[in-house]
Amino acid sequence: MNYASTRTAKPAFSPLDLQNAPLVLRGLAIVLGTGILAASSYVAVPMIPVPITMQTLAVTLIGALYGWRLGAATVVAWLAEAAMGMPVLANGAGGLHVFVGPTSGYLFSFPVIAAVTGFLAEKGWNGHRPVLAFVAMMIANLLCLVIGGVVLAFMIGAQKAFLFGVLPFLVGAGLKSALGAAILRLLARGRTKPAA
Repeated sequence: MNYASTRTAKPAFSPLDLQNAPLVLRGLAIVLGTGILAASSYVAVPMIPVPITMQTLAVTLIGALYGWRLGAATVVAWLAEAAMGMPVLANGAGGLHVFVGPTSGYLFSFPVIAAVTGFLAEKGWNGHRPVLAFVAMMIANLLCLVIGGVVLAFMIGAQKAFLFGVLPFLVGAGLKSALGAAILRLLARGRTKPAA
């Protein structure tokens, strides 16, 4: 056994290892990812002006599993589907009007938070280190709330934006971050094998 190689060998940041996959496989991953993101949008609790959905969990997981480039590209592709009118957002919404409505800030934050979780995952904040994975996802969730809340504040005022667009989602952000980190840990378990 070569001790030096095992000491410097680093496990892949994602069990999917898409950064080394052929272009066709990465394209299929984008298609699958947009489907997962659309499905997550339908798991929703209607609220005004912003519904609670599983979108942020799916977006952060896509980022953490795909890496920052492919993760952000997948989220942009999903938002492009929405812009074309496909019913892929919360409650089956789609069309250009959603990008100027009360949820627009959250939607525009999604590629950013996918890139953030993907970047941190590539730096080791992934399923191999579940506490750091949780922190990465929490940072992304809070960033989504900040961006979404700021845009919403221009529409309904800062106080209402915080009360209706940020505060109700803080507990959910923590729970979704914990669930996301647990999923990453389960996927990563058993992937790192000792060198022979």
